[in-house]
Amino acid sequence: MSSSPGIKPREHVDMMYISIETAIALASVLGNVLVVLVVCVNRALRNTTFCFIVSLAVADIAVGVLVIPLAIIISLGFSTQFYTCLFLSCLLLIITQSSILSLLAIAIDRYLRVKIPTRYNIIVTHGRAYVAVFLCWILSFLTGLVPMIGWNNRDALGNLSSSDEIVCEFTTVIRMDYMVYFNFFGWVVVPLTIMITLYAEIFRVIRRQLNRRAEATCDGDRYYRKELKLAKSLALVVFLFAVCWLPIHIMNCIDFFCPKCHVPKFAMYVGIFMSHVNSALNPMVYAFRIKRFRVTLVQLVRGCILCKHSEPTPCRTSTPALTEKADGNL
Repeated sequence: MSSSPGIKPREHVDMMYISIETAIALASVLGNVLVVLVVCVNRALRNTTFCFIVSLAVADIAVGVLVIPLAIIISLGFSTQFYTCLFLSCLLLIITQSSILSLLAIAIDRYLRVKIPTRYNIIVTHGRAYVAVFLCWILSFLTGLVPMIGWNNRDALGNLSSSDEIVCEFTTVIRMDYMVYFNFFGWVVVPLTIMITLYAEIFRVIRRQLNRRAEATCDGDRYYRKELKLAKSLALVVFLFAVCWLPIHIMNCIDFFCPKCHVPKFAMYVGIFMSHVNSALNPMVYAFRIKRFRVTLVQLVRGCILCKHSEPTPCRTSTPALTEKADGNL
């Protein structure tokens, strides 16, 4: 098989990996663009929780637009300068880190909503939610760019000049102790542990409130039932994140703590594939688990994407009656 200059001939497993990654990228971009559009269309969804969900959707769109193409490019093993390759690798870390911080923000938001329901709207305003989203992305940039300020493999590669080129691979420029101790233990395990603790407390509080039916009003009972359904959906998003991301990090740990252990290339590709497919799964969770999201999504698809040119009236992006009806349902 012929190849472009500077690119190694592709193995069959590599080509399969590139094909699957391309399909995931398209699904991720399409699904998460629809998430953003649904929130824009339905005013009832423009609350603080969906503000964080939009932030997560933007991160997942970036996975499809930037992370996956960059991962494919890096997998091709092209030659470039060290810091160019390092910067491209850091972009992958920044965008993926923003996903878990958005999930953490969602968990904290839901915890406050059930823990202090009477003061929630006073404490968690839209302005503060926007600040929290901004801080999530700033923190993602700061943690993702740590290798750029010295925690990298430049010294291990010998005396490289600024003009020297290397074969650009993620593990060539990113140190594995950074990936294991800082990225995984510090910025994956810790946030996931906090989220699991928060959702466990959320379910405990909701169950306790629902068990007090004799003391609770109908409105209170309805409030906590809605919160329980939404909490289950968002907890499922966290569970899928853990299932999709832990394999690649576990393989990194094996590679770091057991250098003699061989991780097959196919297994590594499956791990990368699972971490990226997570971005395409989130819109499906919203669509199947959150009724008001699903109603607006169906309305959007029917009214705009599938509208026929023969219809005399233009497509409407929202229907007030439907929006009001959707607001009362999950």
